[in-house]
Amino acid sequence: MNPLPFSPSLRPAVPRTLPRRSFLRAGAVCVALPLLDAMLPVGLGAESKSEAMRAKRMLLIGRPLGLHTPYLFPEKAGLDYEPTRYLKPLEELRRDFTVFSGMSHLGYSNGHGASRALFTGVSPERMRGGDIRNTISLDQEVAARIGGQTRYASLVLGNNDQSWNRRGVQVPGDGNPKQIFKRLFIDGTPAEIAQEIQKIDTGKSILDGVRVQAKALALNLGPSDRDRLDFMLTAIREAEQRLQQDEAWVRKPKPKVPETAAKLFAEDAKRLLDRSHQLYDLVHLALQTDTTRAISLAIWSHTEPLDMPGITLTHHDASHHGQDPEKLRQLAVVEESEMKLFAGFLAKLKASDDGGRSLLDQTIIVHSSNLGNASSHDNSNLPVILAGGGFKHAGHVAFDRKHNAPMSNLFTRMLQQMGLETDRFGSSTGILSEV
Repeated sequence: MNPLPFSPSLRPAVPRTLPRRSFLRAGAVCVALPLLDAMLPVGLGAESKSEAMRAKRMLLIGRPLGLHTPYLFPEKAGLDYEPTRYLKPLEELRRDFTVFSGMSHLGYSNGHGASRALFTGVSPERMRGGDIRNTISLDQEVAARIGGQTRYASLVLGNNDQSWNRRGVQVPGDGNPKQIFKRLFIDGTPAEIAQEIQKIDTGKSILDGVRVQAKALALNLGPSDRDRLDFMLTAIREAEQRLQQDEAWVRKPKPKVPETAAKLFAEDAKRLLDRSHQLYDLVHLALQTDTTRAISLAIWSHTEPLDMPGITLTHHDASHHGQDPEKLRQLAVVEESEMKLFAGFLAKLKASDDGGRSLLDQTIIVHSSNLGNASSHDNSNLPVILAGGGFKHAGHVAFDRKHNAPMSNLFTRMLQQMGLETDRFGSSTGILSEV
């Protein structure tokens, strides 16, 4: 039996179209085809319909130690700025990203602690030290809306405290590239798959029992306690939905990647640049295979040895430079090297085809930090780079560095670019219109 839904020996005079959900079948194995030109609509309104079919993705990159912004922000606004030291590695991608100056989450004064609110934009009164009452982060908002379309609703990578669910509970990150690669791309044995299904079934039975008992308990509670119980039941319903999704995906083969890719993750990298390279490669594979459409990535290095020529300080020590010339020199070497990695990652996305568009055009990327000045623990004038995503990029958008623009206005714009209906997010006061 021909595995394709049409015979390749028949060559029609006009192009044939395929259903979006077309498969290759061989026995019990069924592999979904990627988005092909033949699957795109034709005729009246085809362009807008095709655009709606293309998957949008979002990647949030957080850097807990910031960037030295005098080496990042250009002096001139617009597209024809003179590239700074940190933007020179991105020069060939000038029209694929926008750098913002004068942007922050207004009112934050939590230093390092503000990393927990970088991608939530929670109001500053809920960011008190030791009493963080967070809201949902941007990646988890995307995951909640469209996460059911992929094997993983989201990926939280690195030593990450920047992802939070709708109840303000932190979503733990995974900083082990070798284990992440195995989880995403290596199929388990039949026994391991059966064991996973059994775990899911067990989880369902426990949740079923808890839900029944909770409903019975609610009959004897007052209004405020019923509200608290309803909150818990909502969490149970969300957990059940995740279990149902897990059960559907655990029976499907994972995406196949080249053996050369697997060799890149044979061992976990220990050094900052090597580890960042591994994580960027993982993100590229996850996006390219449509394993997920929402990723939060933390690029971290604090007191570990950097093992770079001419570098004797740790990253944390160099970032807290106090304007010391030697510390600034070493910091610039480290951060410039990281920007070169970021530029290479963006170039790789741009070179990857995604249904006739580049993967970069289909992926909204924010590269930022909760610190505008790590040395003084300042949470204003954040280093913000928006890349890809099909935006009309504007080079350098310069807001007032004394009276910053709300970063959550950018987040609201990003959600709209994803095709998600909303007019606010976090502590937004409007919708950014510069891109």
